This record gives sequence, structure tokens and C-alpha cells, in this order.
Amino acid sequence: MTSSARPHLNRRLAEFGTTIFAEMSALAASTGAINLGQGFPDTDGPEEVREAAVRALRDGRGNQYPPGPGVPELRTAIADHQRRRYGLALDPDREVLVTAGATEAIAASLLALVEPGDEVIALEPYYDSYAACIAMAGGTRVPVTLRPDEGRYHLDLDELRAAVTPRTRLILLNTPHNPTGTVLSAEELTAIAELACERDLLVVTDEVYEHLVFDGEHVPIATLPGMAGRTVTIGSAGKTFSFTGWKVGWVTGAPELVTAVRSAKQFLTYVASGPFQYAVAEALRLPDTYFDTLREDLRAKRDLLSGGLAAAGFAVYRPAGTYFVTTDIRPLGGELSHGGDGFAFCRALPERCGVVAIPNAVFYDHRDAGAPFVRFAFCKRESVLEEAVSRLKALAG
Repeated sequence: MTSSARPHLNRRLAEFGTTIFAEMSALAASTGAINLGQGFPDTDGPEEVREAAVRALRDGRGNQYPPGPGVPELRTAIADHQRRRYGLALDPDREVLVTAGATEAIAASLLALVEPGDEVIALEPYYDSYAACIAMAGGTRVPVTLRPDEGRYHLDLDELRAAVTPRTRLILLNTPHNPTGTVLSAEELTAIAELACERDLLVVTDEVYEHLVFDGEHVPIATLPGMAGRTVTIGSAGKTFSFTGWKVGWVTGAPELVTAVRSAKQFLTYVASGPFQYAVAEALRLPDTYFDTLREDLRAKRDLLSGGLAAAGFAVYRPAGTYFVTTDIRPLGGELSHGGDGFAFCRALPERCGVVAIPNAVFYDHRDAGAPFVRFAFCKRESVLEEAVSRLKALAG
């Protein structure tokens, strides 16, 4: 018997149940299917980075609470990375904050910067934590939908401008974009920056896939005119170095923005990942050849999975970045595609051919817009992808 008729879950989170990633990973485990759903690599990152973590543990660095903003070695390495890669000059003591992964960085940024009733524009489809964090902050999410056309997803800048109202507080960006693989162009980012300056908006930009760009280039919006003082940039070691379990992320931006985010972050985890912070500091100083090799390895895997999906009968949106490929299941036909119902398709796929994927509709407020699209991850060993492709081709008979 419950103690109250009132629901236990805060009403702001009532729409959020168990994540689709948990459901699909459990389905993979119960069926023995190849899990191309959740985005984590199936091999560890560089041995020298792993050994750096072991060395930190043995030397007693980070085994107790590290400093609240992050260990100085990592904050300095992050600032150096941003300067070397993008020409961004950051004070590691005032403009860099280490977080428990990018997910906490997103949560702390939105909790710090959004008041109840503020509107937050996000590019739909969007990573599921965005919606939950906006809700926890008491904000109202306003989706602007990326639409597929000619093999890629496009941002309608007129639709973006029309979405801004007097209640708009910030624009939440993600480039390279999960799940579509879109990399926003310099022209698109310039238009967004001009809009933010014109309407006095903040921008929170999730750039965790910055080193996984295969076509075009990654342009941090903070580098554009007028944006340094109104942009919170989020980065992460997990995707770049293939140590997703370490949960080391960061926030960079103007001192007043980073101070605001830190005010919220200190009441979430306070600190985390002590020894791993020292290892990530060393990882960020790896030579350019590491980042080039990572990108080329994933480009080959992208092409392997994309080609296999196309041969299996899917319509494929070959990603310009990230390690996800979006497909349209409708060309498979009515029975195979469950009438274009991505949820039904993904729930049946493990039993049908032994592969797990994610229905993109979970990333949409406008569920119908995402209904026929399904996401596959290619951050797996080549042999695993080859087996998955073989199984998927069986769908076509």
C-alpha cells in the first residue's frame, strides 16, 4: 500500500521512464544479439592512456576528492587543446570546469542557466537527456526539426528564427549531431550566432564528437564573432579516447558562465573520476596522428556499415560525423518495416536477425517525424560490424 495518492515521481519527469538504451541493451543481452544500439566502443582506447590512469591510482593522485573545478593538470590540458585546435584562449582557472561526463555538463548548464518558464530551443531529434534536463530546470523545450533530404539532414534557419520568442533563454546545439550525424556548416553556425547576438540568447553547445568528423570540419560556435561571452561549450573524453566508463567531461566558456554552471554542478556530483582526470590530461596531449587515425578508422567502419545497410534494403543517411548512422526502414517493405514503425521494428529485430538498433522516434517531440528512422552505431570492431551486416542482409531474403 502506498503512503500517498500523489505520484512519487516529480511531475516534471513524469514523461520519462526507463531509457530506450536500457531497454535495447537488455534485449541484446537476453537474445545474444549484436548491440549496435547504445553508443559505446567494444574495445578500450590507447594503452598509454589506460596506463596513465593506473599510474595515477598507484601514485595516490585523485584517490581522494580532487579540486571542485577539476585537477589543474586536466584544466590546463583542456585549455591548451582548445587553443591549439581552435584558437580559443581560455584561463584554466576561471574558464574551464571538469564534470562527470558530458551528461552532467548538460544537466549543470541547464540547471544553472534556465529559469522556470524559460524556453530552450533544441535541434530535433536530440539526445534524450536534453529533454529531461530542460524539464528538471523547469524550462520549456522548443524543438526545431532537422529534416532529411538528399542523403543528409538539414537545419531550416527560417524555422529556427521563427522559434525564438521573448521567452527564449538559450539555444541548445549539438554538432556533430547525434543521432543524425549532421555536422553544422560554418554558414549555418554563423546564422545561429547572428541570431543569438541579435536576440541576446545564450548558446549551450554539445561538441563531444568534435574529433569524429568525416566530411566537412568542426567549427566551434564560440569562435564566431560575439559568441565567446554567450557560449557554454561541452566536451568529453569518452567518445574521443574510447573510455566512456571513466565519465570525464568538461565545460568551457566565459568566467561568469562557468561560475554559474559550477554553482549547479557542485551539488550534483561535486567531484568525480579523480585518477582518470590525470589520465585524460595526458590523452589530450597525444600527437595529432592519434586523432587522425581514430577518425580514419571510424570512417572505414562508417562506410562498412552504411554499405551493408544499403545492401540490406535500408535507405541510408551517411553521417558526416559521430559514430551513428540513421536509416529509413520504409524501403524494406510493409511487413519487414512494420509499416514504418521504428519502435516495432527495433523490438522485433533481435529475434529476426540478431541485431539491436535504436528507434529515432525517442529523440523527437514530434514522434511521427521520427517514426520510420532507426539508428545504428558503428563504433565496434570490424569483425562485429561484418557479422552484423551479414545478419542484416538476411532481412532482404
